[in-house]
Amino acid sequence: MAQKTKSPPIERKRGEGSKLVYTALRDDILNLVLPPGSPIDEVQLTEQFSMSRTPIREALVRLAGEGLVRTLPNHSTVVSNIDFLNLHSFFDAITLMYRMTTRLAAQFHRPADLDVIRGHEAAFVRAVEARDALAMIATNRDFHAAIAEAGRNPYYAGLFGRLLDEGRRILRVYYSSFDDELPLQYVGEHEQMIAAIEARDIEAADRIATAHADQIVRQIQQMITRDHRRPIAL
Repeated sequence: MAQKTKSPPIERKRGEGSKLVYTALRDDILNLVLPPGSPIDEVQLTEQFSMSRTPIREALVRLAGEGLVRTLPNHSTVVSNIDFLNLHSFFDAITLMYRMTTRLAAQFHRPADLDVIRGHEAAFVRAVEARDALAMIATNRDFHAAIAEAGRNPYYAGLFGRLLDEGRRILRVYYSSFDDELPLQYVGEHEQMIAAIEARDIEAADRIATAHADQIVRQIQQMITRDHRRPIAL
């Protein structure tokens, strides 16, 4: 009986394989299908996606850059922990960035920036209506990142982008507290931000951004407190 030979990896355009793996793993991590601490097996991924280790490792490098996976001293890779014990520090930092970037956008935005911001907000609304949590996470990030870009300070934009990426799993917890049915009042806060930015009302932009951040923080804290007897994977 002839020995069965292993099928060669499927040929793809350069970068396509890495993007495929990155998207699949990112979605599973953000949706908590892969919980914090879960091992990432490169060999298993090469078999699952029928590709060599090179695109697998490229995808893992990208995920590591977003803080979603980390490499251990033995060179194995695991899903990064959610540091619930130090969430207060994260909340302080991201609240400050919400305020600062929205203030700067109100002061320095250009007309074209508003078109970009509104485009991301429209995509966010569609995701909310569809109760698509992963799309909500992605479009919410794009919305706030566009506001940061409109503020014309690349240092703040870069820092805020990293915080938004780091907080995507926390945002997944936040959306799950509403069973992925986000109240429309929270969607309206985005619209209020846009209006304040367009009016160049710096103080209103600051006030709305602060309230927006505060209600997210409050909801997550209440959820964690409510479920304090349930085991949380750190």
